[in-house]
Amino acid sequence: MAESITITDNRTGSSIEIPIVGGGVDAAAWRKLLPGIWFHDPGLATTAVTTSAVAEINGETGILRYRGYPIEQLAEHSTFPEVAHLLIYGELPTQNQLDEWVDLITHHTFIHENFRKRIYDAFHYDAHPMGLLTSGVAGLSTFYPEAKDIFDPDNRREQIVRLVAKMPTLAAAAYRFSRGLPFIFPDNAHDYPTRFLKMMFDVGGEYEPDEALVRAMRVLFILHADHGQNCSTTATRVVGSSHADPYTAIAAGCAALYGPLHGGANEAVINMLTEIGSYDEVDSFIASVKRGAHRLMGFGHRVYKQYDPRAVIIKKAAHDVFAVIGKNPLLDIALKLEEVALADDYFVSRRLYPNVDFYSGLIYQSLGFPTNMFTVLFAIGRTPGWLAHWNEMIEQNSRIYRPRQVYVGSERRDYVPMADR
Repeated sequence: MAESITITDNRTGSSIEIPIVGGGVDAAAWRKLLPGIWFHDPGLATTAVTTSAVAEINGETGILRYRGYPIEQLAEHSTFPEVAHLLIYGELPTQNQLDEWVDLITHHTFIHENFRKRIYDAFHYDAHPMGLLTSGVAGLSTFYPEAKDIFDPDNRREQIVRLVAKMPTLAAAAYRFSRGLPFIFPDNAHDYPTRFLKMMFDVGGEYEPDEALVRAMRVLFILHADHGQNCSTTATRVVGSSHADPYTAIAAGCAALYGPLHGGANEAVINMLTEIGSYDEVDSFIASVKRGAHRLMGFGHRVYKQYDPRAVIIKKAAHDVFAVIGKNPLLDIALKLEEVALADDYFVSRRLYPNVDFYSGLIYQSLGFPTNMFTVLFAIGRTPGWLAHWNEMIEQNSRIYRPRQVYVGSERRDYVPMADR
């Protein structure tokens, strides 16, 4: 027997049976029975705004899969361009398809010299790199006006390639501008993460990142590539639903990620570990968290009620990085913090486990990235996911987003002349 729910309007006695399909119910049936009555759901916490085949998340069991493939397998065996192809086009590419995809990305890494000089140079010398990146992505739409033809599949593919290719170039340019360093052109002889690291840190052509660092960068990009209908992905879809070009839609995703409640969590972890200061202070900090005096950053997740599967992978990557460049002094604090918290029923009973942000900031910091670049790195990794959802939305011919509100303001009032107020 098919699963369903029955809703009854107690004012009239009318009722309607609604099937439960794929873990959801159709709101159209609700509107049919109760026109003008809206779900009050702040933050859309219990509302599915779309159907999607891009990523599957099961927070109860700690599962994350891209197009059906477990994140653990992709992080171990795949490359970031391959994962980007999987997310955007639905299938792992054949060798020929991957070669063509990588070739396209490689040959679209450069940004127009006028763009770099005239847009980035317009900002203050100490502008936040994420503000530069967000503005830069939006500015690309003026260089590629043909991107507005979003219903041409070939045109969409071209813009998708450009965004995946140019995002690391824009990100590295934002960093070097904020540091007063000369811009480094992308070296297309290298793979995706190596090319980015060289644009970031090369001085005089002598920088060659260790393979362990490249591998960590690859894994971090893959782990951040998609995570369902989060704030920034939904922002991308909302703007894209108006049929804006993809650069504008992706800039909206960047803007949402810029907010500290979304993209700033790993920076908050670094700040917390720095504040704790030493291994010996962990127990007293945990006690202060239980008293409500501090928050335990990097633990718990809106979706996961088990250990975040990405955190397991990142923890291993962190040790691989530290084996090459030396241990981050904050690592011992983080490891003891995790050990103490997971042995304490206060946190276990609340299902507070380490999430992806708990160790990612330690890796970024150890690789030499300042904390204000953490969200920029997140944006590079998330770009294929944003594009996958944007492309899926266009193919679904989705309606423009138009949520309702429950009005709680004043009743009708007549205008009062200034002299009578």
